[in-house]
Amino acid sequence: MAATVLDPARHHAVLFDMDGVITDTASVHAAAWARLFDEYLAHLPPRAGEDHRPFSREDYTRHVDGKPRMAGVVDFLASRGITLPLGRPGDQHGQATAHGLAALKDHYFGQELDSAGVRVFDDAVALVRALRQAHVPTAVVSASRNCAQVLRRAGIGDLFDARVDGVLAEARGLAGKPDPATFLEAARLLDVDPAFAVVVEDSEAGVRAARTGGFALAIGVDRTGEPQRLRQVGADVVVDTLRAVSAAEPRGGPRPLSTVPGAGVHWDEIAPRLLPGRPVLAFDFDGTLAPIAETPAEAILPASTREVLAALSRRCPVAVLSGRDLDDVRRHVGLDRLWYAGSHGFEIAGPGGEHFAHASARTALPALDEAEARLASRLSDVAGVVLERKRFALAVHYRQVPDFAVAHVLDEVRAVTPSSITLTHGRLVAELLPAVAWDKGRALRWLLERLDPTGMARPVVLYAGDDLTDEDALRVVAATGVGIVVRSTEHGDRDTWAHYAVDDPGSLGVLLTRVASLMHTTGGDHDRGTRLHDRGRH
Repeated sequence: MAATVLDPARHHAVLFDMDGVITDTASVHAAAWARLFDEYLAHLPPRAGEDHRPFSREDYTRHVDGKPRMAGVVDFLASRGITLPLGRPGDQHGQATAHGLAALKDHYFGQELDSAGVRVFDDAVALVRALRQAHVPTAVVSASRNCAQVLRRAGIGDLFDARVDGVLAEARGLAGKPDPATFLEAARLLDVDPAFAVVVEDSEAGVRAARTGGFALAIGVDRTGEPQRLRQVGADVVVDTLRAVSAAEPRGGPRPLSTVPGAGVHWDEIAPRLLPGRPVLAFDFDGTLAPIAETPAEAILPASTREVLAALSRRCPVAVLSGRDLDDVRRHVGLDRLWYAGSHGFEIAGPGGEHFAHASARTALPALDEAEARLASRLSDVAGVVLERKRFALAVHYRQVPDFAVAHVLDEVRAVTPSSITLTHGRLVAELLPAVAWDKGRALRWLLERLDPTGMARPVVLYAGDDLTDEDALRVVAATGVGIVVRSTEHGDRDTWAHYAVDDPGSLGVLLTRVASLMHTTGGDHDRGTRLHDRGRH
């Protein structure tokens, strides 16, 4: 079984189901349900069209697992052709209403719990603790009204940062799984965008909820030897033990964005790191050089930033690595002496006519064409959605989509993404890219090899970016270069490989002006930068 690694730079929270994932209370629930329905069906007078066979394991999986008690009662009885008055929430166990049966199930669950106790899955607890050590917040999401009691009896009541259970769901009017409402509430409590949160579930209803809610990843936990049931409803990964899932090791680099020091007040540290080497400057475009706009077409590079980029490009290699199409980013920047990488580095062009297009990525172009056509049809009635096709990518922007429709947009994007395409997430955008091992970090390495083919020049790279896709490049420069992150509240306090931070593109422009002044006043930088730049032109 291939290991699944959760990366704090991309996965900002993990939401766990309780029964069957954290605790072995799924078997306790199953026993309580079986006792309830077997007794009820045995005493029910025969009626035409009704099925009074004993409650089965398949009934549990299909009709009640992961659902609120009332939904489980109603759905199971409906599957047997049986109707029962709903009654009222205060009905006592023993009353011939759906609420009465739900109360009786709760009573039986308590008895079973007293008898069997609570067994905790060690693999799940180990994963939660590893995530907490990596500063990834966690939540438990359960339909059970007994969730707090179960966690307390198991000795892990304080393990999670948030809890959404049957009691809270009822108080706030949250629909149960397969509706994503409880998972979305947990993400809200953790202040995390669902597009950057992971759901860990063992029930079909829970996996469906994760998919509908637009979560970054749905991990199915199969402890029964039936992994296909979770794959069929959309689990991205199915494991039989959570020991196959791990949190990425920080390796001394990433840290919370809120702890990254400001570049402006630490200029006395940055300047010496640039002076001894042969600088190469590389930047993301949207949100880094240019402010984020409502639509990609409206983004404008400030004139002052364009001027300083032009000045810098006369002294050292300068590159713009963008998620935009190559021709699009080149048009928006409008400077001839720069290197440009489009579609997150799948296509690169240099100032001397150099050109690179990732060969393996070309095979994914028909799949991107098909995905674009299907999404154009499926999302045609969604206000505010913008499809941006690039040669090697398809971006689905939902910045202007109403909040209630975002989950639908993301679900449609997932539905049209084939195995030859990988789905990534950025600042209010979902992007389809060729499923090959390539990113901005690898594109930056390609550029550095082109600029310094002998490896003797040893350039010092300054890279600035704002988005999750920039972390691959920031990681490349973490050991020997200067990494700058442009802060964004849209991603929350995520981890970053950057050394310093600026508050916005305007602040980055001011910093680059200081870099240009530094290079102008240090006599040898111009010659060293020009020689390195010229290496890339031959």
